[in-house]
Amino acid sequence: MKFGLHLGGVNPRLWNEVTEEADRLGYESIWVPEHLVVPIASAGSPHQGSDHPPIPSNVPIFDALALLSHLAARTTRILLGTNVYNIGLRHPFVTARAATTVDILSGGRLALGIGASWLRSEWEAVGLDFDRRGPRVDEAIEVCRRLWSEDVVEHHGEFFDFGAVAFEPKPVQRPGPALHIGGDGPAALRRAATVGTGWMPMNHKFADLPGSLARLVELAERAGRTTPVEVTFNGEVSRPSDVAPYAEAGVTRLIVRPWTRSREAIDGMRRFADEVLGPLQDTD
Repeated sequence: MKFGLHLGGVNPRLWNEVTEEADRLGYESIWVPEHLVVPIASAGSPHQGSDHPPIPSNVPIFDALALLSHLAARTTRILLGTNVYNIGLRHPFVTARAATTVDILSGGRLALGIGASWLRSEWEAVGLDFDRRGPRVDEAIEVCRRLWSEDVVEHHGEFFDFGAVAFEPKPVQRPGPALHIGGDGPAALRRAATVGTGWMPMNHKFADLPGSLARLVELAERAGRTTPVEVTFNGEVSRPSDVAPYAEAGVTRLIVRPWTRSREAIDGMRRFADEVLGPLQDTD
C-alpha cells in the first residue's frame, strides 16, 4: 500500500514544511487541490446530500502546477499530484506545457490527477458549456497525450482545431505524465480503464468500491489493457491492521490525514510514520 497526503487539509502557510517532512518520512505522494475560480453565485456540491459551498468562494487558490514546480525544488523523491486538475477548463496547450514543466523539474514525479469538474458556475464563468464538458475533457486528454509523445501534432476536433505544431521538450515520463482519473461515473471509469494510470473515486463510500472496481477491471480487459489500474482512496487509518480491508478491496494508495488541526500536522505525520508506515515496511 502507498500512502499520500492532501495539502488541502492543512493551512497553506505549512505546505512547504509538510511536503518536505513527508518527503523525508517516506510518504509516497502529496496532492494539491485545484480550481480556476469559484464564483460567488455557486450551487451544487461534489458530495451527495451536501449543499454548496463545500468550498467558500473566497478560499485562497493557487495555481496547482506552478505550486508543484515549487515543491519539486524542495523535495527529492515524493510524487507530486493534483487532486484534481480541471483539464477541460484550459486549452490543451496550456495543460500540456505546465504539466511537462513540472514533470521535467521534478525528474518525472508528476501524478496528474484530472477530472471533468462538478462546479457548473466555474465553467460558465470561463464561457464554456458545462453540459458538454465530458467530450471536451476527452478531446483535451487526447491532444495532451499526442503533444507529449508525437514529434508533430495536427488536430481538427469539435473543441480544438490547429494545424501542425511541434511540442518540445517532452516529459520525462513516457509517453507522458501519469494520469489519475478523478470521478465516479461511467465516463470516469472508462477514462481510467483506457488512458489512466489510476482511478481516484471522489464520492465513493468504501462499501461501494467492490462493484465499481469490478466494472473497472471489466472495462480494462475489454480495452486490452494488461497493466493494473492504480486506485487512490481517502482512508481512515490509525494502525497497520486498518490497512488490510482497503488492500483486499483493491485500493493501492490511501490518502490519509493523521491530524485534526493544521498546527498538529507535522507531529501527526511523524506519529503515523512511526506507528503505521514503519511497521508496514518491516513486513514487506
